[in-house]
Amino acid sequence: MLRFEHVSKRYPDGTVAVDDLDLEVREGELVTLVGPSGCGKTTTMRMVNRLEEPTSGRILLEGKDVATWDPVKLRRRMGYVIQQVGLFPHRTVLDNTATVPHLLGWRRADARRRAAELLELVGLDPKVYGGRYPEQLSGGQRQRVGVARALAADPPVLLMDEPFGAVDPVVRERLQSEFLRLQAEVRKTVLFVTHDMEEAVRLGDRIAVYGQGRIEQFDTPAAVLGAPANAYVASFVGSDRGLKRLSVTPVEKGDLEQPPVVHLADPMALAASRMREDGVRWAVVLDERDALHGWVPIPESGRELPGSVAAHAKRMDAWLPLGASLKQAFSTMLQYDAGWIAVLDPGERDRFLGVLTPASLHEALRRSIDADARDVERAAVKLEIAGM
Repeated sequence: MLRFEHVSKRYPDGTVAVDDLDLEVREGELVTLVGPSGCGKTTTMRMVNRLEEPTSGRILLEGKDVATWDPVKLRRRMGYVIQQVGLFPHRTVLDNTATVPHLLGWRRADARRRAAELLELVGLDPKVYGGRYPEQLSGGQRQRVGVARALAADPPVLLMDEPFGAVDPVVRERLQSEFLRLQAEVRKTVLFVTHDMEEAVRLGDRIAVYGQGRIEQFDTPAAVLGAPANAYVASFVGSDRGLKRLSVTPVEKGDLEQPPVVHLADPMALAASRMREDGVRWAVVLDERDALHGWVPIPESGRELPGSVAAHAKRMDAWLPLGASLKQAFSTMLQYDAGWIAVLDPGERDRFLGVLTPASLHEALRRSIDADARDVERAAVKLEIAGM
């Protein structure tokens, strides 16, 4: 979809902003360009829509050299979102969003209809916000309008330059979540510039880590965090890269432990007897559909409890779906001060699959790192556990 072939950018004073860049962005892929200020990542993006011209090399969009396109027409085929948003202060939110369709000659009614659809998509009710002006919006709302405007003409490529950098951390996290939801629906080819490694890891399908004008590593977030290509990348991603990797490592079935299980309708006396035989102090409680209900502790020694398990079961709120990140799992453990969390299958009516403990979470992270290093499936990794 988008390919850089030996692209360089040198300025008259001798400064090399981009040096012999080879990079391919697949259709529907979100690639984050991350690096310190002045490393060339924004220049890379600006060469795509010809706000900057390369000194050498070619940039191909759908197999065609962008240098052969009319710059104005090229830019109208690309969404462009910047940190300052750049909304027209004298135009309403709806008219701001409809800007590019208007420039492309759409009928006014069609352009405004499309704008209303996009505002709805980014979480802004057009009936509430469409008639407002930019000064009447919060920073986060203006940023959403900027994204909607960039998508209004359904461009094949979306260029985003530090789009969430000017808002506070709480709003930034919400915008990132909203954008991930949006990208899952529209599947645009996205170049996303950021200086924030955590943002790059959270959003990118792949990450290009820039040194000075060159890409030092281009790989998945998990690979960049788990196996930095060199000392520069290791230093840039930080000594806490193991913690960062938690956010890009999903919970898999092979990570789960299988605790004893009882059902709501089981007699409590029978359930207690089985737990004593198994030498456990608690059991997971499931309903008739094998969905999670909670847990039940073993009664005190010599004490028999009447009735069914349902009369003695405790609710369990510490759970998450299969495929959630290890970071979410760790956060859930901390939130509920839980020694384990249940993992459910959202594709099968939240059927209980097993539990994740601090120990099994740590093992899952280690297997993920080893799997990437050896280029094998995570389930194929056998860990060596040190003896006590």
